[in-house]
Amino acid sequence: MGVTMKGSADVLPVFPEEMSTLGWDRCDIILVTGDAYVDHPAFGAALIGRYLEGLGYRVGIIPQPDTGDTEDILRLGLPRLFVGVTGGAMDSMVNHYTSLNRLRSNDAYSPGGLPGRRPDRAVLKYVNLVKRAMPGIPVVIGGMEASMRRISHYDYWSDRVRKSILLDSKADVLVHGMGERASGEIARALSEGREPAGIRGTAVVLGARALKEADGADWIELPSHESVVSDPSAFMEMTRLVEKESSPWSGSALMQRADSRAVLVQPPSFPLSTEEMDRLYGLPFSRLPHPSYEEEIPAFSMIRNSITVVRGCSGGCSFCALGLHQGRFISSRSPESVAGEVEELKGKQYFRGTVTDLGGPTANLYGLGCRGGRAMKECTRVSCLFPGICGNFRTDHSSYEELLDRVSSIPGVSNVFVSSGIRFDVALRDPSFIGKLADGHVSGYLKIAPEHFSPGVLRLMRKPSPELWREFVRTFEAATEECGRKQHIEPYMLVAFPGCGMREMQEAARELERQGLRPERAQIFLPAPMTMATAMYHTGLDPDTGCALRVARRPSEKRRQLGTLPGHSSKPRRRDEL
Repeated sequence: MGVTMKGSADVLPVFPEEMSTLGWDRCDIILVTGDAYVDHPAFGAALIGRYLEGLGYRVGIIPQPDTGDTEDILRLGLPRLFVGVTGGAMDSMVNHYTSLNRLRSNDAYSPGGLPGRRPDRAVLKYVNLVKRAMPGIPVVIGGMEASMRRISHYDYWSDRVRKSILLDSKADVLVHGMGERASGEIARALSEGREPAGIRGTAVVLGARALKEADGADWIELPSHESVVSDPSAFMEMTRLVEKESSPWSGSALMQRADSRAVLVQPPSFPLSTEEMDRLYGLPFSRLPHPSYEEEIPAFSMIRNSITVVRGCSGGCSFCALGLHQGRFISSRSPESVAGEVEELKGKQYFRGTVTDLGGPTANLYGLGCRGGRAMKECTRVSCLFPGICGNFRTDHSSYEELLDRVSSIPGVSNVFVSSGIRFDVALRDPSFIGKLADGHVSGYLKIAPEHFSPGVLRLMRKPSPELWREFVRTFEAATEECGRKQHIEPYMLVAFPGCGMREMQEAARELERQGLRPERAQIFLPAPMTMATAMYHTGLDPDTGCALRVARRPSEKRRQLGTLPGHSSKPRRRDEL
């Protein structure tokens, strides 16, 4: 990854006055984001911006620009290399609408939590704005919204299959996955006067001539856009191929035709090594919102005392975008890097001695993952943990236990909690970890996501069996009792999943009642772009058997399923609840 610092700004410039203070007459790269600018590594635009700055580029940020005219987007002038566009940490449609397609009343990534600071389909709107304001400047799109719409995808909010967002937006390059490597290579190519072609973790459009010249190239051709629109089985085959080819080691480039053009998607970037993760998270983040904000940014308030220690998720759950975005191969930071960030955190006025989370997508996968070697490079499994834990997957939690001890021993740190969730099937392979977790690293409630208890639904979700869940509950409760603490398990449940009807929900409700558990949080399934679960929802097909699935589509049916759970009503209590 080769980060070489060449001086850094206290914050990346948002206004021309900040450019002047730095002595800049022009930015090399401008990043446009749908989120408020928080100079913290949990915010994607800041992470990419600081990374590019570390490579020696002058980077500015325009957060949540006014799309009504071109004046706001031009405040930093024209960049020398490219404009990078992201909808923000979330897909803008997921950010705006609930699982029942109701408009949300807040936006955690905006000042004051107020909605309306970013448009629907933010990437499309921002690219259109940049193209009008900066003709001839290359536009690169990335982040969750672009990454998960890189090929034809079912769009829940319009109830139709849409083309790749690269075609609809007319951007020049799309970055999929975690974009540090790809963005750096794009910047280098453009600064050297080269086309940013063939870069891992990117996608580009091929016109009719390029398609003809590349005939017989080394890629896998997906079913065309026209095929997946008209044929549910073709849509399912497309989704299956994308999952199968998602490994950076064994995955192939993918090509999908749409009218006379095609989208060429390169294999994912390789995951960062520990040393690269350390350098990335050691960049000079202020860990604060931009000083121009007067109102609280709820997403920052939630994560400001937490530390990201691991990236990637090996679970391969069919409803989760993490495996297709961050990848299923784990990257972990060193204890020294994490401890150094905690020391920085201690210097912040808002820190009161509690590290609220040492985690990531799945906290207890820190230090774990594939043992490597030939098996890893040839593997095409979608999940390392389903239908059972792969024999090549490490399950010894000693590295994470040592990290918890290391951070807990830092003077000025009074509590270290694990809040970002754990894989209970992996934890059961190392009961000593469950004991350590119970004895001091749970802030009253341990949040775990069994998601369901019907074996048939769990198979479709690619989640562990009810028997493993019961074993984990018994083990955690015994460890809690031995520690003499009062703490409880808070299960997260997912309802109205494809293949789930009232019988399956009643089965889940009976299991919760038997265990005396009341799920405070239950989510109605939201078909996010490109996941296998969304393919099930759209096509009504079981991906394993090809048989028809029962799919709850009417809001009333979804609410009835929710109402079966203890403590939940078939009527949402708040506008944003679902």
